[in-house]
Amino acid sequence: MSTVSITLGEVGASLALIAVAIAVSFWRRAELEQDIAVAVLRSFVQLTAVGYVIQAIFDTDSLWLVVALLAGMVAFGSWTARGRAKGVPGATVPIVLALAVAAAVTLGLVLALGVFKAEPRYLVPVGGMVIGNSMTAVAVALNRLADEMHDGRRQVEAMLALGATSFQAARGAVTRSLRSGMIPLVDSTKTTGIVFFPGTMVGMLIAGAEPVDAVRLQVVLLWVLLGAVALAGLIAVSMGYRGFFTDAHQLRDT
Repeated sequence: MSTVSITLGEVGASLALIAVAIAVSFWRRAELEQDIAVAVLRSFVQLTAVGYVIQAIFDTDSLWLVVALLAGMVAFGSWTARGRAKGVPGATVPIVLALAVAAAVTLGLVLALGVFKAEPRYLVPVGGMVIGNSMTAVAVALNRLADEMHDGRRQVEAMLALGATSFQAARGAVTRSLRSGMIPLVDSTKTTGIVFFPGTMVGMLIAGAEPVDAVRLQVVLLWVLLGAVALAGLIAVSMGYRGFFTDAHQLRDT
């Protein structure tokens, strides 16, 4: 395979698109200029740092270091998702469990089935993609759950007054929230190869891999991510809705 070399100058040139994003935000008064700038800076610093960390893990070939790295990803992903789900009381525990279980079950399953080998060069990137996509799905689902419970408060109270349990009263909101969390990945999977070209496949093609190999790997990853996102979203909303109710199935004041 050929080696792709990107200079700092070429990286800097790509900031032209960031300028476009900031200009659009400023023009339409979206007030995202600072968030965009922080995101760009953090992405550069974080990716540079993690690049060295991953290289060190590959060099040592230690599975314990892989576990430690994935645990750190779960912790940071949980903190990020919690910031997007502020409207859900006690969301921290559901988020942590959702990400941790999704990562453990997904990676355990692909290893047991022999899809990937138990080596850092497979576990680190796959685990990162699983946790990252699960984090996004959980954040979207819980954010939607908070909106559903707030907007449908009167309906929920009416159902509780008629004798429904908290699960029965919140079932519709939970279902719609789970759907919202899964839709982005489902849609990107449906349009893969027509509208959306996934990064893994494109990266392999740029590096000189055979198209059939790149496609097969990308298909496996997409299917793995779908399962992980579904599991993480299910855990998050199934536990998250309980924060809106007391043990006596009464709606809390939030």
